[in-house]
Parts: sequence; structure tokens; C-alpha cells
Amino acid sequence: MLRILVTGLIATALMLAAFVVWGGYFEELLTGDPTSAPGRWDWLFVVGLLTLDVVLPIPATAVLASLGMAYGPLLGGAIGTLGTFVAGTTGFLLCRVLNERAARFLVGEQGMKLGQRFFANQGGWVIALSRWTILIPELLSCYAGLMRMPARQYFAALLCGCAPMSFTYAWLGSTDAAQENKLFALALSAAVPVILWGAWNWWQKKTS
Repeated sequence: MLRILVTGLIATALMLAAFVVWGGYFEELLTGDPTSAPGRWDWLFVVGLLTLDVVLPIPATAVLASLGMAYGPLLGGAIGTLGTFVAGTTGFLLCRVLNERAARFLVGEQGMKLGQRFFANQGGWVIALSRWTILIPELLSCYAGLMRMPARQYFAALLCGCAPMSFTYAWLGSTDAAQENKLFALALSAAVPVILWGAWNWWQKKTS
């Protein structure tokens, strides 16, 4: 509990420091009225901001839309994919470093068995399909690490979910025309991970 508290305090301090330095520019991006072109390293700040979504309630969809406004749908989507992938990786690895004894203490012996079985069989679908939801993706990333979900399976599923969501929101933020097709775009961002993960599963079975 102390470790979680210390991590949260450190992340909060970093977040506050980032807003002191970058708050004005970032606010302009979110309101859709940037007064200047993004700087050379602004994308790196946004990647860091998305990574903090693991421990803080960052408005990730607003951040992704702002990337589309600042960089366009393609580059903005690529930066968003990197940021959300790093966030999912951080949550997974932070919990993966706990030894099995600590994990069993947190969830119990039976919970550990059920969780490991679930994430080994259905974990990929859950990780890929949950990325467009709120709060749940970070919790599932942490739980997947705690349950020792196979890393190759986890990261493939994470990418299948992160990329469609990031490019969709970047596109929504890039043009007014995209706003008129918002429901279609959101439905597409939820459907594409199904296709991607299904294709990856098929390829895995074919090559195994």
C-alpha cells in the first residue's frame, strides 16, 4: 500500500510540474484554438502525459483528439498509438515485476488460478476490445501483468486496440468533417480491434 501511495505522489508531482511548464500550450490544444505550431519535442510531452493515465485520470480521448488538431490524423494517430501503447506497457510491467507470492497475497490462491486461466485464453480479446473504454484499459493492463499473461500475447493485443482508437480520435480532432461522422468513427475504432486480433490469432495458429 505504501509503494502504491509513493508512486501516486511521485506521478502527481510530475503531472503538476508538467502543467506548470506546458499548461498554457496544452490548454490551447484541447480547446481547439492553438496559436502556434507544435514545437519539436511537444509530442514527447504528450506521450508522457498519456503514460500517466496509468495512475492519474488523464482525459486520454481529448489528448488524442488534440494530437489530430496539432499534427494531423496520420502523425497525430501515430504519436497517440505510441503514447497509449507505452501507457499499457507501463501498467503491465509495473504489476508484472511483483513476484507470484505478492500477487497471490493481493488476489488469493483461487483468484490467481482463475485469473491466469482467463488471461491465457480470453485475455487477448479483452485487452484489444477494451482500449476505447474509460478507466477499464488501465485496470486490465495492471491485472494482466499481475496474472502473468504471456507477454507476446499481451503486447499484440495491446497494439491491436491502441492503434485504431488513437487514429480514430486523431482523425476526429483533425477536421470538422470528421465530427459529422463521430458515431461511425467510434464504432469503427471498436470494430477494427476485433478484425486485427482475429487475424493475429489466425496467423498464430497457422504458424504454430
